[in-house]
Amino acid sequence: MTLLTFLAQLAVVLAFIFLGAKVGGLGIGLAGGAGVIILGLLGCKVDPATGIPWEVVGIIMSVICAVAVMEKAGGLDVLVAASEKILRANPQRITYVGPIVTFIMTVLCGTGNVAFAVLPVIAEVAKEQGIRPSKPLAASSVASQMALVASPISAATVIMAGAVEPMGISYPKLVAVTLCTTFVGCMAAAFVSSRQGCDLQDDPVYQQRKAAGKVHLREAGTYHIDRRAKLSLGIFLSALGVLMVYAVAISKIDNPPLPRGAAIMCAMLGAALLICLTCKVPMSEVNDQPTFKAGMSAATCIIGVAWLGNCFVASNMGLIKSYGADALSGAPWLLAVVFFLGSTLLYSQAATLATFLPAATALGVGATVLVASYSAAAALFVLPTYPTTVASIELDDTGSTRIGSFIFNHPFLLPGLTAIVVSVLLGYGVLTLL
Repeated sequence: MTLLTFLAQLAVVLAFIFLGAKVGGLGIGLAGGAGVIILGLLGCKVDPATGIPWEVVGIIMSVICAVAVMEKAGGLDVLVAASEKILRANPQRITYVGPIVTFIMTVLCGTGNVAFAVLPVIAEVAKEQGIRPSKPLAASSVASQMALVASPISAATVIMAGAVEPMGISYPKLVAVTLCTTFVGCMAAAFVSSRQGCDLQDDPVYQQRKAAGKVHLREAGTYHIDRRAKLSLGIFLSALGVLMVYAVAISKIDNPPLPRGAAIMCAMLGAALLICLTCKVPMSEVNDQPTFKAGMSAATCIIGVAWLGNCFVASNMGLIKSYGADALSGAPWLLAVVFFLGSTLLYSQAATLATFLPAATALGVGATVLVASYSAAAALFVLPTYPTTVASIELDDTGSTRIGSFIFNHPFLLPGLTAIVVSVLLGYGVLTLL
């Protein structure tokens, strides 16, 4: 493999990632699959059996199925109703309470899409208190993205666990460390966000919209919560608890009867079936749930873009080792930069890890660097086009959550950067002490 061929293949990878990012949505996955064709013509070995992270895709699909079935049964409404009570009980602290709520919901459900349900509540509570809505909305959106790397049932966590367990960091330890570091990072982000922008009453955009009658206050939400809704949430949380106990139990077993990834898939599919049977959920309507649509779209994106990245890495491992090992050994923090830039374009923590983690482990990057850099894969806030970012902008009728004329000057950037920097640095410190 000549250096010229390597550079040509790298250019193809970057070109199709940028193309997918520009198209957005499913386009990321479609562009990735199309790029594999060009890589094959340029000499890369194309093997879907090893190039596509099927376990990751299976975990995402299984978790999303369980969450979507629970959502249809009303279980998600139970979570949202409880969240609204917490938010309205602490209105003056909404910039800190909002991120805590979205963080916990994402950790429990393994998908940041659940934040959509509480973002409207956060915006309304902020307006009621005369607080600039961009402050809690930005912090809460970032928290939902950061929390995914701390969720015990997220595909990203399973990928990272598979890489660091052979190096001595168990799954429970990985989850404990990431929970601690990302939560602290989110609170630091909330602090920064609370000091962004002028007071709502002093915002000229808000004043203009208010004078035009475009700002409205809504009543507290009403949720249809019955016994089946509570039962569906109970089943889902019980499955999550069983998974955590099982993960701890097999953490020191070399060949467990059911590997962790398989356990997550089986438990989530089993929980979904049990919810369907006990709560009489019409299966024909599950695939219409917003969570289901967003989750399956994410799975498709991972198939394409991870295949693109793995195809390139597997075919050029020799050159990657020769050029990359020295750079990472001299500046291991560069891995966090790679994760950061990758997630900015790929819009997925799991896709970022599936694409770049194999190369990092092949280069001999240690467990401490891998885990500390992990939270940098949550940089989905950089471009103001991620779904929760767009939703926050659309929900805020005061106009305070807006994109500046330079695209990157939006209220999500500084809190997000703060969350990642604090999480990465704290991760290094915690892991060094441990």
